[in-house]
Amino acid sequence: MSDRDPDILATAGRTPDRQPLDWHDGDMPYSQKFGDHFYCRTDGRLECGHVFLAGNGLPERWSPGGDFRIGELGFGTGLNFCETWRQWKLFRKPGALLHFMSFELYPMKGDEIGRALSRWPEIEAERKALTAAWPDEPAGMVDLQMDGQTRLTVVCGPAPEGVANAQPGFDAWFLDGFAPSRNPDMWSPELMQAIYGRTVRGGTFGTYAAAGFVRRNLQAAGFTVERRPGFAGKREMLCGRKPEPAE
Repeated sequence: MSDRDPDILATAGRTPDRQPLDWHDGDMPYSQKFGDHFYCRTDGRLECGHVFLAGNGLPERWSPGGDFRIGELGFGTGLNFCETWRQWKLFRKPGALLHFMSFELYPMKGDEIGRALSRWPEIEAERKALTAAWPDEPAGMVDLQMDGQTRLTVVCGPAPEGVANAQPGFDAWFLDGFAPSRNPDMWSPELMQAIYGRTVRGGTFGTYAAAGFVRRNLQAAGFTVERRPGFAGKREMLCGRKPEPAE
């Protein structure tokens, strides 16, 4: 991928919509628009490790070294990025580069991100770095070099448009939109097909969602899909991979 995708850059200058938030338990954001919390009420950071990192075979897949590219639907509070960055710093090899690209329709303000992430001391360093770098008015493409081996790009706007304009080459996906029953556009056949087309052979996805139509849309796109036990008592989650050419 080039340093900056020209098609995505064309969206720069658009002012994204804002969504009103409620705050539960002091620092847990709740979307009035989608009627859903931004992360698991039990422990969103541990959920990230179970669903998105382990669901994509991480951090083990970082052991050979080399560059790695993660796509995410729904940046939200930045929790998944901060926990991924924390673990990346523990396991990355010298010279390896992580590019974390997220697609977010309603980007939060920096103070909202800071408040939402304040409950986890484990990611305090990452929270401070993210909020310090985050723009006052996030719009278009927020492109941040977080350290010498970590780049964060947040594409502000509708996910179908952002994914369609992204260059292929994603190694893993965190499918983390709001619940499919509340936000079906983030789980549509067209978007799953676009994700599949931009995923490398052998690339993977993980998601907390286990709805039948989500599984069918992922399978129809071409992914092999596996059911696994969900986090914190949730019966199931989904993960899968894009088959290698010989498969």
